[in-house]
Amino acid sequence: MREKYLSVPEVAELLGTTERFPRRLIAERRITFVKVGRHVRIPESALTAFIEAHTVEPIRPRRRSRRVA
Repeated sequence: MREKYLSVPEVAELLGTTERFPRRLIAERRITFVKVGRHVRIPESALTAFIEAHTVEPIRPRRRSRRVA
């Protein structure tokens, strides 16, 4: 299976952000990217890994125990 490479505008659209955010991730080396000449592409698997690594799971509410006096 072949890897799909996404442009910065495509990544921004998938994340629901402006292009500035994925560009900052690239500049800070916080996401894997590939340079093809002057073009920058982000592998779809790297975007998926980034999202999974930064996903925060909800906390289950504690069950309140009744104290009997």
